[in-house]
Amino acid sequence: MNSKTLKIVSVFALISVLNISCSIQKNSGKGKLVFQDEFNYKGLPDSSKWEFEVGGDGFGNNELQFYTKDRTENARVENGNLIIEAKKEKWEKNDYTSAKLITKNTFPFQYGTVEVRARLPKGKGTWPAIWMLSQNIKEWPDDGEIDIMEHVGYNEGFVHGSVHTKKYNHIINTQKTDTIIIKDVAENFHVYRADWSPEKIEMFVDDQKFFTYIKTENDYEAWPFDQPFYLILNQAVGGNWGGKEGVDSTIYPQKFWIDYVRIYKK
Repeated sequence: MNSKTLKIVSVFALISVLNISCSIQKNSGKGKLVFQDEFNYKGLPDSSKWEFEVGGDGFGNNELQFYTKDRTENARVENGNLIIEAKKEKWEKNDYTSAKLITKNTFPFQYGTVEVRARLPKGKGTWPAIWMLSQNIKEWPDDGEIDIMEHVGYNEGFVHGSVHTKKYNHIINTQKTDTIIIKDVAENFHVYRADWSPEKIEMFVDDQKFFTYIKTENDYEAWPFDQPFYLILNQAVGGNWGGKEGVDSTIYPQKFWIDYVRIYKK
């Protein structure tokens, strides 16, 4: 190896070390990585990490899809990504199929940072979400909901973050929510993140904070978030919000791409 080649190799080695060092420093504030799926495999989602929630009863929102189980047409891993695909096809009493993946029994957790790098579906009627519910949910919204990312296709680029409680929810027009505009959500991947602590819940897109809910009241009706929650990834079709301006049936199938899911805990 001549001196010129040695210098080039040394430079690349230094860059690699610096990148690793920066990555460690960047993640050090988030805590220890306690759950991850990089989707570096092929086929159905890893059953040790993900369960399917199945059904087609509208899920309280008059949604149009039937969530199937163990069906690669609706949920599969390929080329390093999880794909949740909504399709226009008859399934039992529903005209669309899709998938809803949850960690209710595989990884419930209390507090931490959730990061999901994703690219969203496009078009009127699409309604992808990254969100969380209490593992011990008995009644909604009393036991809490954390919406890290919601996007309705008729309002492309408007990314919503919210929390729902008995005291603060959209049914009684007291919801705690905010919006950030990300114009290329359907063309490019972005990192959707929530930081959840005993004091507050904050939400970000690509490290840009756009929503904060601070614990200012100690009662359960305002803060039911001191208990284990589980993560949910799904793509709904239509519904009270997603279908507010109708559903364009000609755009389907539509894909919700997830590059990775990482959960850190301090």
